[in-house]
Amino acid sequence: MLWVKAFHIIFVITWFAALFYLPRLFVYHAMCVDKTGNECFKVMERKLYRGIMTPSAILTVIFGLWLLSFYSFEQLKTMHWLHAKLTFVLMLLAYHGYCGRLLRQFSHDTNQHSHVFYRWFNELPVLILLAVVILVVVKPF
Repeated sequence: MLWVKAFHIIFVITWFAALFYLPRLFVYHAMCVDKTGNECFKVMERKLYRGIMTPSAILTVIFGLWLLSFYSFEQLKTMHWLHAKLTFVLMLLAYHGYCGRLLRQFSHDTNQHSHVFYRWFNELPVLILLAVVILVVVKPF
């Protein structure tokens, strides 16, 4: 179980690193005015999303489900902090999917948001991370 937990944590960290960095790239991409820079951002964003962010999310979920398999259904029913955590994970997966949508908009040169939007958008995974870590460590309910 400890190996599974270790790999789950490793992939959570890599996923969050990408979740923090991709919207930051969107900030700079939204501010970019030259064609060369625009094309460079498209490549960086695509490689980050497809090469690091998505595989990390998939492995996070796989190892997380594996961790859940170590508990009985009766145990899982009483772990209310875990129910809340999984709700935040679903929100994070939706955020991840929306990042993919924004990535496609940038790749087709149809971005409709300013750099200010992306600066605020970049803060959402921070709030989710705070909630998840508190739920996992403190287990308030």
